[in-house]
Amino acid sequence: MMQRPFTGKHMAMILVGGFAIVIAVNFYMASLAVGGFGGVVVENSYVASQKFNGWLEDARAAGELGYSAKLSRAEDGRLIVTTTGVPGYAKLSASLRRPLGQPEDRAMTFERLADETYTSAETLPSGRWIARLAIEHGDTRWVEETELQ
Repeated sequence: MMQRPFTGKHMAMILVGGFAIVIAVNFYMASLAVGGFGGVVVENSYVASQKFNGWLEDARAAGELGYSAKLSRAEDGRLIVTTTGVPGYAKLSASLRRPLGQPEDRAMTFERLADETYTSAETLPSGRWIARLAIEHGDTRWVEETELQ
């Protein structure tokens, strides 16, 4: 059996093939990473940094209100909010977004069921969501962000 000599052409094909595999895998992984990113966290980080202390003050003021809210999902897909310390005339709303995958945003309003229980008029599709729940009455605004599964 005669063996053919290993030439420079063979080495070039091995190098080109190896680099082609690495580049193909890198492009595939980059496309997965870009496809899984839901968007921008802040439009302008400099402007956000200038507003940060104001956001901290708003959070302290909201914490002093003594409100608490627990968000859950009913079997029919509607959201249920159980609150404590919230006045009866307060308005509840929520903005929801998907934490991963294709961006999807929803806004929901809530109707009062009982003393401290509210329900959404709309249903929410299953899966993971980040919910920013807001309770407003007069000039007062309380906001909390929670994950919903």
